[in-house]
Amino acid sequence: MRSFTTDILIIGGTTSGTAAAIQAARRGIQVILVSEFEWLGGMLTSAGVAAPDGNELQAWQTGIWGEFLEELKICQPGGLDNAWVSFFTYEPRIGAEIFERWVTELPNLKWIQNQTPRSVQRSGNQITGVTTDDCKITAKITIDATELGDLLPLGDIPHRWGWDSHDFNEPSAPTELQDWMKRYPIQVPTWVVVLKDYGEGQTAPAIEAPNDDFDLTQFEQAWENYGGEKFLNYGRLPGDRFMINWPIHGNDYGEGVDRLIQSQDARFAYGLEAQRHSLAFAYWIQQKLGMRYGLATDVFPPAPNDLRSIENHHHRLHPALALHPYHRESRRIIGLTTVREQDLLPQGQRNASLPFTISGMGCDRVEQVCTAIAIGNYANDHHYPSGDIPLAPKSIKWGGRWTGTPFTIPYTALIPEQIDGFLACEKNISVTHMANGATRLQPLVLNLGQATGMAAALCVEQACQPRNLPVRSLQTALINDPIAPAAVIPLYNQPLTHPKWKFWQQYYLDNPEAYSRQGDAPSNIPDLDLSSPQATPTQFVTGKFIKLDENSYQLEINSPVELGGRSYHLVTTHPEIDRALRTYSDKSWLSLQGRLNLSGGWIFVESIDIDPK
Repeated sequence: MRSFTTDILIIGGTTSGTAAAIQAARRGIQVILVSEFEWLGGMLTSAGVAAPDGNELQAWQTGIWGEFLEELKICQPGGLDNAWVSFFTYEPRIGAEIFERWVTELPNLKWIQNQTPRSVQRSGNQITGVTTDDCKITAKITIDATELGDLLPLGDIPHRWGWDSHDFNEPSAPTELQDWMKRYPIQVPTWVVVLKDYGEGQTAPAIEAPNDDFDLTQFEQAWENYGGEKFLNYGRLPGDRFMINWPIHGNDYGEGVDRLIQSQDARFAYGLEAQRHSLAFAYWIQQKLGMRYGLATDVFPPAPNDLRSIENHHHRLHPALALHPYHRESRRIIGLTTVREQDLLPQGQRNASLPFTISGMGCDRVEQVCTAIAIGNYANDHHYPSGDIPLAPKSIKWGGRWTGTPFTIPYTALIPEQIDGFLACEKNISVTHMANGATRLQPLVLNLGQATGMAAALCVEQACQPRNLPVRSLQTALINDPIAPAAVIPLYNQPLTHPKWKFWQQYYLDNPEAYSRQGDAPSNIPDLDLSSPQATPTQFVTGKFIKLDENSYQLEINSPVELGGRSYHLVTTHPEIDRALRTYSDKSWLSLQGRLNLSGGWIFVESIDIDPK
């Protein structure tokens, strides 16, 4: 048994765990990161969900999430605009290589791979370290960044699992649990499988048929309202590959999902079933759409099938399968604050209220302190095999398409109510089951990890417990980070490149009562700088602008000639282009520079010029 002592220990090489380790180590603190797999990045890489949802607007592309996107633009041949579910799809391997490079270039960050936590050391109400398969690690601050909150039961840290009581008064929560809700206590996972188009006239290797007792009819309506081509293009990756993470009669798998929190053997058995389910779906796709489509064998590392992989519960049935399931929900700490569904819903037209705590004592001085430390905007989405449930709306039309309204996560949701020396990140923070549908997405979780790593580093620097760390010092550190400055206040018209970005972030922390329910700062948006070359090739297009409704647009293309006569939707993530599109008159002529996405049927607009004639 090897022994280590460090300032910060992070268990889990997940999306948040990787970001937490990078941020804490960049601060100069001694960090140990323990991962279960050889790839870092969790949802974004090893779970195969290389199509991030949420935080797509330029104003939300800050922190390590924004840094990751910029690095992907450089490293991913062909660019990121390939699918219609996301503006950003890439090869999972490239994402993993980026994270590995960032981690290994930090000399004060030790990365220990292929280890699983076995016990948690605790002194009274303080967590002091973790023992893994063959390491005992002592730390000042321990961070649980595992996919399923595995440190919580090991450390006897109070937590929740599944549906909550109606005491939270959430608008979409059921008054009582129905039978199917008991069968599916959490949003169900998906074991992602990747397919490849071997080309017209080519025959891919045949996918093995499932056992005779497998019911293939459950997939019959998978793309009933989409068609096969649009179904595949949902998660199109570079290189004619397709991420299969399909919730509609697809490869979500929830049978016996409670096994995930029972024993390692039970979790392993669930995983084998989930893999077989995804492979059966892949077989059905090949039978329906043709033998040109087959399993992609070069996306993930080779599947280990030796005895050791089985003993470590890492057995994969095929290399086209991700390293582990995409877990949408985890055990969740009982924290100082619990984020509820209503905390995420727009209170004005476009954004949620900022979270606060009360500081000061007595009648002389009571102050509301904004506790926001990470921004999300996903619309809310719950996955159950029984189908969707009705959820309170939190979407708006922006930039020519629907997007979620922004909200923030308070620092107090990372801190257990009763435990010191410990922080939660990933999907195990203090949120309700309902709110988890919006807080679980990759970009928010990446920046949540960054905030957690920064908080832990500041606790070491200031020799304090997480509950005693002044939240303003954390917010200031995030905004002023020299490598990946992160927004904590959602402002639609303030991308990171705005000359007053830092000013307005700090202004609304000082004056939270002035924060607009519209989510804009009262400053002009500068013209978009196109002087630097675009990572993805763009083209100039001219045509007739068609205003379908208040925030939905098309362009009937006049030139270039090869696109003439066709119409494409216009979309953007740039606030200045969104503003301009809103002002243009129907049937006016428009010249623009942008990227054509055939999967989505849109042109992503990078710059515009009205009345080119």
